[in-house]
Amino acid sequence: MSADERRDQVIRAAVSEFAIRGLEGTSTGDIAKRVGVSQPYLFRLFPTKRDLFIAAMERGCQQVRDVFTEAAEGRYGIEALAMMGEAYQDLLLADNEMLGMQLQQFAACHDPEVQIAVRHAMQDTWQHVENLTGAPVAVRVEFFAKGMLCNMIAAMGRADGGDPMWQPILEVLRDEAHAASGQADEGDEADGSEGAGADSAPEAPEAPEVPDTDTDTNTDPDAAAEPALSIDEGADAEVHPGSPREPAYAEYVARSLTT
Repeated sequence: MSADERRDQVIRAAVSEFAIRGLEGTSTGDIAKRVGVSQPYLFRLFPTKRDLFIAAMERGCQQVRDVFTEAAEGRYGIEALAMMGEAYQDLLLADNEMLGMQLQQFAACHDPEVQIAVRHAMQDTWQHVENLTGAPVAVRVEFFAKGMLCNMIAAMGRADGGDPMWQPILEVLRDEAHAASGQADEGDEADGSEGAGADSAPEAPEAPEVPDTDTDTNTDPDAAAEPALSIDEGADAEVHPGSPREPAYAEYVARSLTT
């Protein structure tokens, strides 16, 4: 086994331990025992337990970014965000150690060095979501807020939908992803239909407009058609008191994650 492979093995073992006992409660001896190496060898790879904790935290954050990247492939904007949110929920169900490590990393922010490392990792995730989706700050704030809600539900063991109290919330989160996917599919079908029509028959000449003095000339016959929600429209939607899209929330998050 190469040194890099051994290092990765140690980090994975550390995640398993730290996810349960945290920075303070985990023994490096337990991690070394899980991997099957001596503590002196462990400290040659990571000089302190804090260094190993930070490496485990960074591994978890990278795992989330990788899931987002895969979910957003070929998508952008609202659709990408919705697919990323659904993929994150699936990750929570599939990997409880990832969730435990994430909760422990925030709990360990009393340590100044851990706090700095966690902030940098979250800043990278924040920027990654912007790069993948192009979402403005207000929309990203809501996305991250929903993610923390998912964390809370999953930590209580109710992310499987087994609790009737939380089921409606989970359905709302899932429905958003399905709705966004449906909007994209409808758009693709519409583009295909327009293309097929253009190939099969020439476009008929437009009839001259006839003014109608008996009706309101400003009436738009297509006004009732509701367009698909874009990212910009989502950002400008009505903001209710206490919403994560309130300017105060957005400014706080932007300041915290970009400095």
